[in-house]
Amino acid sequence: MHLRSIIRIIGILIMSFSFIMIAPFIVSLIYSDGEQITFIKSFLVSFFIGGVCWFSNREYKQKLHSHEGFFIVVAFWFVLGSIGTLPLLWANSTNMGVADAAFESFSALTTTGATVMSGLDSLPKAILFHRQFLQFLGGMGIIILAVAILPFLDIGRTQLYKAESSGPMKDQKILPHIADISKLLWSMYAGLLLICTASYWLAGMSFFDALTHSFSTLSNGGFSTHDDNLAYFNSSTINIIATVFMLITGCNFSVHMLALMNFKKGKVLKIYLKDEEFRFFILSQLIFSIIFSIGLWISQDLSLFQSFQLGATQLASMRTNSGFTLFDMNQLPGYLSFFALSIAILGGCAGSTAGGIKAIRCLLLWLQLKKELKQLIHPNIVNPIKLNREKIPSSVLESVWAFIIIFILVFFLCTFAAILCGMTVYDAFFAVWTTITNTGPGLGITSLGFADVPDGAKYVFVFSMIAGRLEFFALLVLFTPSFWKR
Repeated sequence: MHLRSIIRIIGILIMSFSFIMIAPFIVSLIYSDGEQITFIKSFLVSFFIGGVCWFSNREYKQKLHSHEGFFIVVAFWFVLGSIGTLPLLWANSTNMGVADAAFESFSALTTTGATVMSGLDSLPKAILFHRQFLQFLGGMGIIILAVAILPFLDIGRTQLYKAESSGPMKDQKILPHIADISKLLWSMYAGLLLICTASYWLAGMSFFDALTHSFSTLSNGGFSTHDDNLAYFNSSTINIIATVFMLITGCNFSVHMLALMNFKKGKVLKIYLKDEEFRFFILSQLIFSIIFSIGLWISQDLSLFQSFQLGATQLASMRTNSGFTLFDMNQLPGYLSFFALSIAILGGCAGSTAGGIKAIRCLLLWLQLKKELKQLIHPNIVNPIKLNREKIPSSVLESVWAFIIIFILVFFLCTFAAILCGMTVYDAFFAVWTTITNTGPGLGITSLGFADVPDGAKYVFVFSMIAGRLEFFALLVLFTPSFWKR
């Protein structure tokens, strides 16, 4: 492994992304909230660290291989998450310890949306902006952004892109060059940000709330600038806007790109309807929302319209792992809260900003189940699994089962570790459930936040969030002996 070349690249990435501190610094100037020094200091420290890493290894420019791409992605997620803790540690208004600041930063960056903070309504705007902006960057992927804008990554772009992308079929390309795909992805992401911000603003949010909630909506992160989250606005229009954009970014961006490229040909609707994962995601979400809404109508003092409007938003938030909340899960009937959290495991589509197992894996498992049942009746039938009229290679199906096995293994290991840190079995189980799927709200003591979680468990959940965000393989491959022998 070319370690010094890797350190050089990480150094340039750190220097580049130290500039994310400038945006909240400007916000602090605009609102005169007294946190300007916090972000200037954070910028200087992170830029200096990156500069040292780059300058001491500036002559090392070896070609990157796939395993080195995995290492860079994982290392940079940990490094950038650590940099994100600096303003939270040094801010005059937060009074946070290392464990709390690390948890909040990594929760933002992995778009989990779990929080240890309270009193959000009175916090400085710059701090609120910082945590929301981290979600926006983490939603599409910071490495994918780097591939799009940094020319020095000409060597190894493909390895870095694949290491951070999600889904079992991420080798498929819409455009021939990875850099072109990354630029188009971020262009679409920025365009959706403008539309979503304008929609929220027109619906009655202040511009600051509209922009910051657009960050968390499009990233499917779920942080809010208010303790009551989306319920603070008490607006059906805002809930509908949130639902629409959560579902848009919960769909595969490759499908969005294909639709955009075929817009002039008038094939947009055909592109979406042709994609089986999209149909499965939307149809299943419609069914789940109806079930949940009927449950709300029966159990809560709500009209039929309120039940369906609130139910659709809450289920969209859970399915896309956004973490926006309209209800305290502990206050709902047990069957409803457990149903909502179960939907969170399924997640959105591959290649989206959502977390979870992903719709395409669920669909492939369903198709394989149907095949196995059919072969019990007709043992000699030749019945290959097809998706979008193409035969699915056995290697893809094997990767899906490997993912499920790793998901279960990491889930129970993290749960056991959280119990060792002092949590009850019930609280640990649901805390890992919501962090490993990057969902946010859980049951028990984590229903409204993670402030009461032991510090040791918070570090366990940081690992759980990153493992879920990177879909396990990119992270866990670093723990295999063969990785370090190459």
